[in-house]
Amino acid sequence: MLYDNHMKLIVGLGNPGSEYNFTRHNFGFLALDFYAKIHNLTWQNPKFHAIWLKEGNAIFIKPQTFYNDSGQAVSEFAKFYKIPPADILVICDDFDLPFGTLRLRAKGSSGGNNGLKSITNHLSTTDFSRLRLGTDNPEIRTKLGDINFVLGHFSAAEKSALPTILQKSSAEIDNFA
Repeated sequence: MLYDNHMKLIVGLGNPGSEYNFTRHNFGFLALDFYAKIHNLTWQNPKFHAIWLKEGNAIFIKPQTFYNDSGQAVSEFAKFYKIPPADILVICDDFDLPFGTLRLRAKGSSGGNNGLKSITNHLSTTDFSRLRLGTDNPEIRTKLGDINFVLGHFSAAEKSALPTILQKSSAEIDNFA
């Protein structure tokens, strides 16, 4: 099927609510907020269950349905703007990657990530790009357990490394868009 546009959809995964700011699970939101700030972009009021903005041929969204139901917003934007899965980039945290590691893949499994599972279910395909931002910190993760680890805030050492990581993620977004 041919599409009459070349729109891209860039999705950052996270949870809505200020209590989740600077938590590992909101790394996708943080990446998009950083990108918007350095490009002087402004988020729009929610539509299709997401805060969004449009810049050129790219639409950026932060789903507001909570992490595990992110697929709803992604599928609604993709359907409305006729964006095929190959033109979708999802940015998410990954505690199986060392902290600070970025991994870009054109398609693949959810790797146990519930946000990616939701998107796969709503799009009925795994053929969308994903940029995984590593959050693993074995010392902290072992103490807290997986759920408290992903919902926990970045440590002071991790926070000091964020600008470099977010600059790299912004470059990946620019390459994709």
